[in-house]
Amino acid sequence: MTFHYLESADDPRVSDYTTLTDVHLRKLREPREGMYIAESSRVLRRALAAGHQPRSFFLAEKWLEDLTDVFQEYPDVPVFIGKASLLEEITGFHLHRGAMAAMHRPAPVPLEELLATAERVAVLEDIVDHTNVGAIFRSAAALGVDAVLVSPRCGDPLYRRSVRVSMGTVFQVPWARLESWPQDLGRLKEQGFTVAAMELTDDALDLDELAARQLPKLALVLGTEGSGMSAETLAAVDLAVKIPMRAGVDSLNVAAASAVAFWELRPQD
Repeated sequence: MTFHYLESADDPRVSDYTTLTDVHLRKLREPREGMYIAESSRVLRRALAAGHQPRSFFLAEKWLEDLTDVFQEYPDVPVFIGKASLLEEITGFHLHRGAMAAMHRPAPVPLEELLATAERVAVLEDIVDHTNVGAIFRSAAALGVDAVLVSPRCGDPLYRRSVRVSMGTVFQVPWARLESWPQDLGRLKEQGFTVAAMELTDDALDLDELAARQLPKLALVLGTEGSGMSAETLAAVDLAVKIPMRAGVDSLNVAAASAVAFWELRPQD
């Protein structure tokens, strides 16, 4: 096993972990460099269990024993160790969830391959809040969604906060980033999917009405909370659906709404 004890925050060997709190910088760096950060011992174990390959590990010395089995499995992957204060200086925040790992991003899955056996698909339009992205993935994993598609401007599912909020379930659900939006919704229709937008329109079906149709293949489009779904997307879908509300509340947080919809629209055995 290759252990390296850090003495300086300027050590170039740990550049993968620098300024993790700078969202704009990390959004540019991580996809371009083909990596992402798995934060916490539980999340990095889930990443490894999903077959993702580590670039390096990064942790305080007190966590070494807890991850001995991992380090033995990857003896050629460097393990960087430092005092808590030094690690915080490098990353920009206090590490209190165990170890971190810089991981190689897996190769993208072709869309047609991802859809080949899917019955329920979630499509995220321009949801840029990484907490919501991670929460939607967690609900998708728990409630039987077979795949998640994200629009070109949607937040990165493998960004550190998304991964952490999803509790690593982002590694369980196949996903892909669409390249042409909303034109790529036509590719779902070609594969036999009915495409439904979760949006408050005048002709939107209640969620239980859509569930009663028991559609064999359904893609549910979820939009950003601020401006709502774009007119172009609404023109491209087959129908709109809404969750009936009481007491003058017109909507739920998009992550909460996704959980309700995924459960209600699940395929019936």
